[in-house]
Amino acid sequence: MLGFAALTPTYAAIAYRASALLADSGAPSHAGRMRLLYTALLYLITPLVLLRLLWRSRDLADYRRRWNERFGFVAPADEGVAVWVHAVSVGESLAALPLIRELIARHGERSVWVTTTTPTGSARVIAALGERVRHSYAPYDLPGAVSRFLRRTAPRQVVVMETELWPNLFHQLGKLGIPLIVANARLSPRSMRGYSKVRGFAAATLAHCRVAAQSPEDAERFKALGAQRVSVMGNIKFDQAVPDAQLAAGSELRRRIGPRAVWIAASTHEGEEEALLKAHVELRRHQSDALLILVPRHPQRFDAAARSIERASLSYVRRSSNADPANAAVLLGDSMGEIFLYYAASDVAFVGGSLMPIGGHNVLEPAAIGLPVVFGPHMHNFLPARDLLIERDAAIQVEAETALAPTIHRLLGDTALRTRMGEAGRAAISANRGALQRLLQLLA
Repeated sequence: MLGFAALTPTYAAIAYRASALLADSGAPSHAGRMRLLYTALLYLITPLVLLRLLWRSRDLADYRRRWNERFGFVAPADEGVAVWVHAVSVGESLAALPLIRELIARHGERSVWVTTTTPTGSARVIAALGERVRHSYAPYDLPGAVSRFLRRTAPRQVVVMETELWPNLFHQLGKLGIPLIVANARLSPRSMRGYSKVRGFAAATLAHCRVAAQSPEDAERFKALGAQRVSVMGNIKFDQAVPDAQLAAGSELRRRIGPRAVWIAASTHEGEEEALLKAHVELRRHQSDALLILVPRHPQRFDAAARSIERASLSYVRRSSNADPANAAVLLGDSMGEIFLYYAASDVAFVGGSLMPIGGHNVLEPAAIGLPVVFGPHMHNFLPARDLLIERDAAIQVEAETALAPTIHRLLGDTALRTRMGEAGRAAISANRGALQRLLQLLA
């Protein structure tokens, strides 16, 4: 607990820093006063944030490691950094990989600094890029932490993926004249309603940056918040490469499974597995040999998912055990970075985060390899992708858990329908590529 105590700001320090900021700013504007209030509140809740990290570290020990990085204490980059790319967690990290690899080719190895917020995102960056990039957690949006991080990294450009709007970071980048792009930017109607309550503050935060929006609708919402430099670039997730090695490994896994009906529930969250397992039990009443590949979104939930399978009285094997899945009812995908392997072994894909009000996950990945896609009612984080796949008859949205089993049963029993949907999804992905090159041109 000594480390925790040393990192926790005292209330005296909070008051001092807030008053120092106020004195330095003279007579601040409304946006300036809002940033001061935001900063003071951020200092006040920092102890709670650290406690939350400790709490989460019960399931994933990495949450209690490398706290120094979250306060800007990183090893200095003596030669400076060409581009700092921030991607919050797994989804954003995977989407950013093609961009990061292009930036490495352009600027050289170790010239790109990549930050994440979560341990799982960190693990994906390290696994995919290794020593080719510099990597750390992103600093908390505290003035001191941000300033310390910028001094030590000295980036010449900054790319923030999707919708991470950090008032203190964006303000300091503006003061330093460091170009900032919010790339692959999306803003759901729900988020828009929240930001609209502090529109002036949001407009001041966005004043310095370029916004490369995923869709015209996203662009209009950013403009309504006060962003001045907005362009529509498309979604770089369409440009995500499908790894051939995983496709080959998926084909081998499918050979081991045998001639059975196989569906996958990918990127599932707490509260979803039970509904999916219930649907699988119902499905097996009609297709007794059907196999479910269950892949939880976060590794700390692998054991909880296993317990859910046991409560459903279904036989299962873990991917990590390398046991023969031929006779199991469920294959638990307890590995990271193998999502295309699991998709390649499946006939139908359900994408999680959509039965619960989380907002959905990347539905473009299964569509890219020709799988029909199913998802639940909560897709507010992927509205353009949802609309595209539904419009092209490449996906089905179920409005209730009770519709899961009939929908999966119909797809697994109709090869011609699966083929039509899969081909439509592949065509939709192909027709929408190009966002990565447009973004690279903007960065250049």
